[in-house]
Amino acid sequence: MTVMTSIVFGLTAIVLLIAAFSVVTARDLIRCVLWLAVALVSTAVLFVVAEAEFIAAVQILLYTGGIITLMLFGVMLTARITSAKVEVESFERLRGAVVALTLFGLMAWAILTSELPAGPATLGEDVTREVGRLFLTDWLLPMELLSVLLLAVMIGAIALARRKDP
Repeated sequence: MTVMTSIVFGLTAIVLLIAAFSVVTARDLIRCVLWLAVALVSTAVLFVVAEAEFIAAVQILLYTGGIITLMLFGVMLTARITSAKVEVESFERLRGAVVALTLFGLMAWAILTSELPAGPATLGEDVTREVGRLFLTDWLLPMELLSVLLLAVMIGAIALARRKDP
């Protein structure tokens, strides 16, 4: 890892931590969703730094582009939620902090005690082509079933969100 890569990684990690903290502490739902978008874009930058460009592109397209757009529309189109504020009691904050620190400790222990490879894995030049080939051959049926499931979810969401005629 070069010095410039380390600097970009460190700055992006700091932005990601600030955004993640802001997601869970924001009182306004719209600001919470916007901070989540910053966190997801920062995650995509970390994937680029780790030389996983395909995963970074999927991160931007699916999560940042799709999920954040859906969340913003959902929050903004629901009149009752647009002015809603998130209230968190102090006991819930303490419980959340304990759970977060416990999970952080477990993940740090797992990372520090595992035998990780010294460098990035060599996947070859045509990683994206291979993933596309697998999606259209070996994984075709699960992908089609997933698309039908997503279509059913979308139709259900439209049916629930539709206003009843008087």
